[in-house]
Amino acid sequence: MLIRSPILQDDQKFSLMKFRRAITDVTKPEHDDFFLIRWLNARNWNIENAEKMFRDSIKWRERWNVDDIANWKVPKPLLDFTPHGLSGFDKDGCPIIIIPFAGMDMWGILHTVSRADFIRATIQNIEKYLKIGLEQSKIHGPQARQFVILFDMEGFSLKQYTWRPAAEVVISLIKMYEANYPEILKCCFIINVPKVFAFVYNIIKNFLDTYTLSKIFIFKNDSKKWLPKLLEHVDESQLPTYFGGQMTDDDGNPKCLSKICWGGKIPEELYTDKNDSLTNNEDFVDTTVKKGGKIKLELNCEEDHHLLKVNNKTGEESVELPLQRVASHQLDEEGFITCQKDFTYHVLFDNTYSFFKSKRIRYSVVLVKEQNVDELEAAADKICNNTQK
Repeated sequence: MLIRSPILQDDQKFSLMKFRRAITDVTKPEHDDFFLIRWLNARNWNIENAEKMFRDSIKWRERWNVDDIANWKVPKPLLDFTPHGLSGFDKDGCPIIIIPFAGMDMWGILHTVSRADFIRATIQNIEKYLKIGLEQSKIHGPQARQFVILFDMEGFSLKQYTWRPAAEVVISLIKMYEANYPEILKCCFIINVPKVFAFVYNIIKNFLDTYTLSKIFIFKNDSKKWLPKLLEHVDESQLPTYFGGQMTDDDGNPKCLSKICWGGKIPEELYTDKNDSLTNNEDFVDTTVKKGGKIKLELNCEEDHHLLKVNNKTGEESVELPLQRVASHQLDEEGFITCQKDFTYHVLFDNTYSFFKSKRIRYSVVLVKEQNVDELEAAADKICNNTQK
């Protein structure tokens, strides 16, 4: 096993020691110096800011059950239509991740699975690649824990990202990445970009820090410019022939379909019916939130092992929900919150931002026993995975 010590100045060594002491109650054995330095770098070696970022991320991991996310069953449409794949490793042993982004059918995905499932599947993929990088680091050193990412934007259309739910999900994923995965990017090549991409990038870059932006290289549809730069990091043997490398599938396919999912348009027969509920006997309440008004629900959890299940279906307009505004006239909102005994939980439908329009909503908010979660998830899978019918 190859082990190297990070090269630090004396003041950085002292800061690293103080940082480790400050978070000793939440660190794990795998959180070595290289891992902790990522958080310090992300906050310019400000110990207090790095500690806050790290603790916030730990809470985020608990909410999404990230440590056990590898065991989560991904809905089949996401497996079949989410474009990404590992083509090989760069000259330092870093994973090379290829994303044919134009193959991402956001409209189809968000009409087939929930927004939470799409985010959860993305987290699962990131964690999978991180584990691959960790194994690579045992051979090539800690630098192999970073990613080389190739975004192919050929055929990219802005149209589906003018749909608000799609734009919200993309921005949410970028924020999630910045807040919870600092310093995992070695370099990112965005190739074959159309002119319209400049508009998108000017928005996206507002959510990325300067250091991350310095690792992103953007090229138009001219392989004579982007391929030499890419080959400075990547050997041809680790790159599909389609992108100027030497790798093909056993049948000679230059796109390496055995390694990379290229996405594609999701068939409409897989779309979820908005009028369906997760269970046949689930009761929904139909009501109206008056303009400038609120509806507040209160639930008391009197026993352990209960979850607060929220399922919100709306009429023609969007509804203001706690923490974020969602376009729930276009997508349903649903999820579970783990509850603690003897706590009171409030669900708030807030329409105070609207002075002129009332909002029609249809919701179900109930406390369910935790052992019923598997049954509920199975029902959700039945709706999402229509291919199994």
